[in-house]
Amino acid sequence: MKISIGSDHAGFEYKERLIAHLQAAGHDVLDMGTHSSESTDYPLYIIPAAEAVATGVAERGIVLGGSGNGEAIAANKVKGIRCALCWNDETAELSRRHNNANVLSIGQRMISIEIALQILDVWLKTPFDGGRHARRIREMDFYESGAGLAGMRAIATE
Repeated sequence: MKISIGSDHAGFEYKERLIAHLQAAGHDVLDMGTHSSESTDYPLYIIPAAEAVATGVAERGIVLGGSGNGEAIAANKVKGIRCALCWNDETAELSRRHNNANVLSIGQRMISIEIALQILDVWLKTPFDGGRHARRIREMDFYESGAGLAGMRAIATE
């Protein structure tokens, strides 16, 4: 799988560890930076990582920072991105099964590297359940396209 990854300085250490883990598992990784632990602004690296997924250059993306919150917010500004902030196996699994999350956000200051790697593995192997969850994704996509709440509600009644 081709995976884009980006972090700010507060997620740099985990980014490097996740890249090595992904490559060892046979994944192709696009490293969008940052490339050091020197203070930087996360949108400069997170948005390109998310855009790679939105444009089809990468199948999935990973974004990292101190808490992962700002990174998830920035990634979700990119049309077509469903970025989930995960902190354990269950949030990772449900983000895929129910939300078809295409970008994963992790906070380096919030969890250990061992948990981060476990979350990553669960997130990568978990499929999307579809069904009623697919309708909910369509509703969000329709809203994002500019159709507004009325258009979104029309899908809900299908």
